[in-house]
Amino acid sequence: MKFLRLNYGLTWKVHPHFLNIKESFILKRKLSDHGIKIRTPYFGASRILGQPSSDTHPHLLKPNELVPGFSAKDFVERRERLVSNILKIKSDLLQVILVPSSPIHYMTEKIPYVFRQNTDFRYLTGCLEPDSALLIVIESENKYKSTLFLREKNRHSELWEGPRTGVEIAPDVFGVDDAKSFQELEKILKGIGNKNVTLWYDALNPVNTAVHRSVASFLSDTGQKELLEIRHKIHELRVVKSLAEQELMIKSAKIASDAIELTLKSTKPGLTEHQLFATVDYHCRMKGAEFLAYPPVVAAGENANIIHYISNTQQIKKEDLILMDAGCELHGYCSDITRTWPAGGSFSPIHRTLYDIVLSVQLDLISSCKEISCLDELFSVMCKLLGRRLKEAHVLSKAASNLSLEEVAFKLCPHHVGHYLGMDVHDTATIPRKAQLKEGMVITVEPGLYINSANILTKPEFRGIGIRIEDDLLFTNSGPKVISTCPKSVDEIESLCKR
Repeated sequence: MKFLRLNYGLTWKVHPHFLNIKESFILKRKLSDHGIKIRTPYFGASRILGQPSSDTHPHLLKPNELVPGFSAKDFVERRERLVSNILKIKSDLLQVILVPSSPIHYMTEKIPYVFRQNTDFRYLTGCLEPDSALLIVIESENKYKSTLFLREKNRHSELWEGPRTGVEIAPDVFGVDDAKSFQELEKILKGIGNKNVTLWYDALNPVNTAVHRSVASFLSDTGQKELLEIRHKIHELRVVKSLAEQELMIKSAKIASDAIELTLKSTKPGLTEHQLFATVDYHCRMKGAEFLAYPPVVAAGENANIIHYISNTQQIKKEDLILMDAGCELHGYCSDITRTWPAGGSFSPIHRTLYDIVLSVQLDLISSCKEISCLDELFSVMCKLLGRRLKEAHVLSKAASNLSLEEVAFKLCPHHVGHYLGMDVHDTATIPRKAQLKEGMVITVEPGLYINSANILTKPEFRGIGIRIEDDLLFTNSGPKVISTCPKSVDEIESLCKR
């Protein structure tokens, strides 16, 4: 029996099969239009969920939000779009979509790592609990059922691990049609195992071993089975951000930008890279981020030529440039920013020559995004610009004359110029870089120069220096917009360093 409580004290009892999810939202919206507020029974201090709610964490969530910025209705609509896209490809057999949550990973024995949800699962459900799974069984566009499998309530386990939402109230919480114990997943799959089925599941990158075992058992049953990858279909939805997602990404970029700027101001020779790591982490969290989006690069001097340097153990010298690549995660959405600055407060003439090259290339690339069709085209433009600027600034040695300027640029900047950004730092990995850039997408633009001490393509005085400048770019209806706000001009950086 479901209960709908009205704001003036009346209670409606609704038979569980009387309304489906869509009808429930329509009813609530129509009553809300008449000033009648409805709350479902999971609200209230007596019903603590396995994740923050507007009752337990009103500083994070508004009423009726499932996760910050999004209601259960938003996740229903995402699942509807996924079902519609699947049926455009296949509609002959029974279609079954299975997306697992992340499990808990352990450092040792019973000591867990900080939990981070599988972003595809989070995108479709808003559920932040481990050992869960979403199953959608599609018979037709207007006839499909979503079932969420979760851990059952367990007083002993919750004493050690914290609250669980449980099965009973999960349909109301997450807007799904049904909920069952995670332990029942294999049995439910077995129930449809002898039918002719297309299973949409990410078998190449299994996230949860328990779910993967259930899938293996399901595929071994009789009946015609076809296994297709679901990940790409979810990424096609995720790569274009809604307005609510864009708002969170703008906030995430602002937090990381402010944190990097504050870290830049506090830099002085004698500190260690690790202390700057701690500083940017501290400021991100104090400004509202849950944690850093990835292990940051804090690379002084020659260390900046290690593109994914994360040791962060060296002491900083006055003559060093510091390359910091850091971003934060805010309510599931990431930022990714890189700045390079002088530890001593001023760029040397050599440092400034290389820095001006990278900055001018990055500014030109950002401007060109109005006409650029895809990330691969942007990379091609970067190589041309970077090679030309290196030659014009007389940075290259005679050894570089055997190569084209584009080849030299790629050797000195051997990574791509950008990637998609969103719920993951390298977001929607199945979307190719040749995909058309369009409104709602967010990318990074990050040219760099990495000239280690042994590099013979440049004159000796330019060796031992690494520089990268990276910003986050949102494609809006009025064109590309830089959403990372950390200063990057030479004058701005030197002014901040000297404060």
